[in-house]
Amino acid sequence: MSEALQQTDQPTKENSASYSVLGTAGLCHMLNDTLQSLFVASYPIFKGNFHLSFSQIGALTLVFQITASLLQPLVGLYTDRKPKPYSLPFGMAISMSGLLVLAFAQHYSMLLLGGALLGVGSSIFHPESSRLARLASGGAHGMAQSIFQVGGNLGSSIGPLLIAFFVLPRGQHSLAWFSLAALFGITLLTGLGHWYKQHGHAIQKKHAKKSTLQLSRKQVGGALTVLILLTLSKYFYLASITSYYVFYLMQHFHTAQRNAQLYLFFFLAAVAAGTIIGGPVGDRIGRRKVIWVSILGVLPLTLLLPYASLPVTIALSILIGLILASAFSAILVYAQELLPGRVGMVSGLFFGLAFGLGGLGAAILGTLADHTSIDFVYKVCSFLPALGLLTGFLPDTRSFDTDSQAGSNTPVETIPRLGSDEQPA
Repeated sequence: MSEALQQTDQPTKENSASYSVLGTAGLCHMLNDTLQSLFVASYPIFKGNFHLSFSQIGALTLVFQITASLLQPLVGLYTDRKPKPYSLPFGMAISMSGLLVLAFAQHYSMLLLGGALLGVGSSIFHPESSRLARLASGGAHGMAQSIFQVGGNLGSSIGPLLIAFFVLPRGQHSLAWFSLAALFGITLLTGLGHWYKQHGHAIQKKHAKKSTLQLSRKQVGGALTVLILLTLSKYFYLASITSYYVFYLMQHFHTAQRNAQLYLFFFLAAVAAGTIIGGPVGDRIGRRKVIWVSILGVLPLTLLLPYASLPVTIALSILIGLILASAFSAILVYAQELLPGRVGMVSGLFFGLAFGLGGLGAAILGTLADHTSIDFVYKVCSFLPALGLLTGFLPDTRSFDTDSQAGSNTPVETIPRLGSDEQPA
């Protein structure tokens, strides 16, 4: 057979991916993160009902996100050795129990418990679902992570809308209605668990043989350190928006709470859009370039935001969300390729860092806001994207960029669709 005919018959990476699996995983990620976003978006309600300080609000975020961050790498490390396909619906069930605790909480300690349960549910859900997305990618790992991630970002963006139009008029107890979304997610995740059990081991075994990355342990350690610092920059800044943007708009511009929730939705929707862009672009031009532009590129915008008028603030926040969000898929896939065969542990580590650093950032910034002002917090946070300069220390490895090009001659397998019993080719 001629070389030309071989290239014609060879499926592209995008066509070999199982979009039914990726789409379902993204939808479940959306449902999971919707439950989490309801918690964060409910802060103004909790503040009014329980007379909370900003420090107490920061502690809520800290408990939720630290719980997730501490457990996720451990869950990922365990499932790297012993995959647990049906842990996915179990994690969603724990998140649902956390939402019900929040809906009927009568004192602050119950809010802390509800946040902790949401964190435990996330720690179980994210490492295995991220591994599943990689298995279903057909080789286009950045694209697959973006589809998976955009579901989570869409879920995060929906929370403020649901709070503004459903929960605020009906009160805290109405959070319980969203347990129905969790039940739907449990059903979908059971189906994904069946696909994972049927096909995941064979695909993972093939992936384990394809690693060509040649870096020393010192280079890998240095690159991981840089990626962790970049993640810190990204999620500390995001914490300033997700936890305090509503309060900033209400205090700085005297914006009505409902309008402030809508503006937060605009920011989170931009984050979702940025996420879907980052992965495919990283597959084509290289993940290092995406990280450069994503983090360092927002620095002029963040420096301007604390001094802008309301319309400009909203526009800047949308641009910041769009650009900054494109980094995570690139960072995650870059890290997965640094440590081949450790997809669960790496996914758990970086999802855990995202939660933990966001929680730590929220707690620190809440305390800072109590002692100074929300305005001062945004002035301090505006310098965080300068850490993007550290991207220059990441190795520009050919294996990352070459393997991710659309024209690569690396063979890729056709991935079975969800509901199919055929074995991978």
